[in-house]
Amino acid sequence: MEQQDDELIHFEAHGAAPLPPAAVEGHVGREGARIWYASHGTGPAVILLHGGLGHSGNWGYQVPGLLANGRRVVLIDSRGHGRSTRDDRPYSYELMAADVLAVMDELRLETAAFVGWSDGACIALILAMTAPSRVEGVFFFACNMDPSGTLEFVPTPVIDRCFARHAKDYAAVSATPDDFNSFVDAVSLMMRTEPNYQASDLARIEVPVAIVLGEHDEFIRREHAEYLARSIPGAEMIYLKGVSHFAPLQRPAEFNAAALSFLGALP
Repeated sequence: MEQQDDELIHFEAHGAAPLPPAAVEGHVGREGARIWYASHGTGPAVILLHGGLGHSGNWGYQVPGLLANGRRVVLIDSRGHGRSTRDDRPYSYELMAADVLAVMDELRLETAAFVGWSDGACIALILAMTAPSRVEGVFFFACNMDPSGTLEFVPTPVIDRCFARHAKDYAAVSATPDDFNSFVDAVSLMMRTEPNYQASDLARIEVPVAIVLGEHDEFIRREHAEYLARSIPGAEMIYLKGVSHFAPLQRPAEFNAAALSFLGALP
């Protein structure tokens, strides 16, 4: 029976599935931060970039399937998230995109495919624009690329459960476990003011891209996702039925099937 956690009741209580042991794990220092990474398996590399306020452990239902598919899976905690640290400078998506390149350099990865979730999707698409030679393709799940793409925020029990899990995980793994509130404030400021890309920026993307959105996404306008798919040359539009912004946790099998299909079609 396919696993489902549509209301995130299991996730709030237990988190995602535990990650398997990493072949390589460490930190790379860059611009006032220490960025945590882990590499699992061998084969063509795929980098998983988590959402805002989360961390790489949220990919626990995705890593095993990618490994079974013959992929090398690289996880990165965005600066200030999870096991990565930060300094006092403001967050920006461009800063975090540069952090990803630093990890790729540390691991001697010339290129990789990307699966990005929410803020991680934005980071991946910025890399597709600014460092296309390093990006084989982007599976862009549940994010906006300018402020017009977001819905008015409406709290829900599902969002509350996810936030509660993020708070618990931050206290457990962060180097600054008592700073969750200031961390949330800093990330929220970035989310309110960024990203700010135009259709002309998107039109310059030359790597394969799938724009992916859950049927019931709480944060991203459907019209914005369709605009992104129209604006990026050759981009594919994928809808995941019955799920929301938290599809990788709610119905992993459906999310994984879409991601593996995209990755399998890359040149």
